[in-house]
Order: sequence, then C-alpha cells, then structure tokens
Amino acid sequence: MSSAATTPGRRPLTLLIAAPRGFCAGVDRAITIVERAIAKYGVPVYVRHEIVHNKYVVEGLKAKGAIFVEELDEVPDDRPVVFSAHGVPKVVPQRAAERSLTFLDATCPLVSKVHRQAERQIEAGRHIAFIGHKGHPEVIGTFGQVPPGTMTLIESVEDAEAFIPPSDGNGLSFLTQTTLSVDDTADIAAVLQRRFPDIVAPKGEDICYATSNRQAAVKAIAGRAQAMLVIGAPNSSNSLRLVEVAERDGARAMLVQRAADISFEWLEGVDVLGLTAGASAPEILVREVVDALAARFDVVEEEIMTAVETVAFKLPRDLDAA
Repeated sequence: MSSAATTPGRRPLTLLIAAPRGFCAGVDRAITIVERAIAKYGVPVYVRHEIVHNKYVVEGLKAKGAIFVEELDEVPDDRPVVFSAHGVPKVVPQRAAERSLTFLDATCPLVSKVHRQAERQIEAGRHIAFIGHKGHPEVIGTFGQVPPGTMTLIESVEDAEAFIPPSDGNGLSFLTQTTLSVDDTADIAAVLQRRFPDIVAPKGEDICYATSNRQAAVKAIAGRAQAMLVIGAPNSSNSLRLVEVAERDGARAMLVQRAADISFEWLEGVDVLGLTAGASAPEILVREVVDALAARFDVVEEEIMTAVETVAFKLPRDLDAA
C-alpha cells in the first residue's frame, strides 16, 4: 500500500491494516441474493431481519428497493421475502410456504451446516449444549431447528461449570455459534469436555473460517499497535469479538460504524494504529476511515496479511441468471 507524503505540522501515524478483513463469502452471498431478487421480481423485495448486521449495507439495499421487517406477517402475500444470513427457525419457512409466499433463504451455508448438525444430534437422542450469545439471531435460528428443551445455551465458562444435563440418561453433544471468540469458545468447550468426557464434539470447526481468520489477523497486529479501530455494527457478534481479541492481546480498541464515529481525542499519543473490519463491513468503509485518518495525520499504511480467502458460496439456483 502507498503511504501519504509527509506534511509539515502533521503527526506521523503508522496504520497497520488487517488482511483478511471485511466481507466474508456468506455476507457477500446474502447481499447478492437480495440484489438478484430485486432484479428478478422488481420492487419491493422484503427482507426478514437485517440481511447482515451493517447499517451502511442495509441502507444501500433499502435505496435499491428492499424493505426490512422483523416478522413474516409484515410481508404482503404478493411479494417475495428473503431470510437473513443469520438463519431463521424452521417455523418461518413453514409459515411462508403455508401462505404460498415466494421466499429465498440467504442463510450462510456455514450456519446451515450447524443447523444440520443440531438435527442429527437430536435424532441420535443427544441433548445439545449450545455455546453462543443469548438473543443473537443465529442462536434463535439454531434453537428453532430442534424441539424445545433439547438444547441448553452456554454463554460462558461459568455456565459450562454450572450446566446440569437432563436426567433422562441420553448422551450429550455441543455445538457453537459461528461468530464467537475462538479462544473463549475453546475455554468453554474444554470445561464441557472435562466435566463430560463422553460429550460429542462438532464434526469440524463450527466457528466459521472468516471469524477465525479475522481474529488471527487482529492478533498479528495487536502486539505492535497501541490501539485498534474495528469497523462494524454494535449488534455484530463477529465485530465485537474483534474488539475483545485486540484488547486481550494488548491494544486498546474501539468499535466504529464508519469514519464519523472516530474519536480523535482517543487517538492522542497513538503512533501505531491497527485497523480491521468485521465480516459485514464493506471495504468502502475501510477506505473512508483511512481517508479520515489521512486528513489529520501523515499516514503510512502497512497491510498485515495472515491468510488468503478463496471461499465462495453458490446462489440459489433460480437466482443464478437473474
């Protein structure tokens, strides 16, 4: 990356930019599904819940003709509806089918994989300890794949220590939300495996590749940076985890949705600043933040590459040619 020319009177700032950062394959697929649906069906296209947790993205899709709602009964009978990347309980597509609605499922395939694992564990007669955050749409969607009472939410090491499984003699398994802290989740899983040696672990890593990669990139920067800016929404689980990872590794961190949210007083005395973006934040917001910093400092950019992502997910068949 290029560096800005030195300007007399402006303080130098080394900017360490994480790579990978920003959009993941699941987010890119979900946004494309909404755009293709608008192209195919015309406006408006309804979207149940925010398609991804990013205000800039949501507002951009609204401008193109998407209408965001929280419940299916807000969708007219004659318009299509898209389900968000976070996934929905089984009852939602069932109700859409009962109403003969045209619906498109933008659930991230990696979240769908967790849904299928949950179904298989219940079919095998196991109770599931689900590691995740209460109230997150992905957690609500995953709990909605299985009968009530067959899954218990575990949010912390303390929850794992206190967990008492049902006394029905059935086996145990655990699964996780895809956007958690890799380290925190490992700690919780270790407690469950210590307490219940026969507990069945997920087949493969539930935490998605993008979440893991972005956290690893932050770790590579945090040891060098005095502070870290994370671009993301306050309701974005993976973005909040990036803040936590940076702080744990020694850099104070701030979550910003875009450049206007930067507190320049907070940057007083910072000579080396890290910058990353959560999986729902577009690259245009990264460049906006860089430009805002360059307007005040003599910025020297350095990209810290820790992984190259080549993952891509297929679109629903009926949208391929839209």
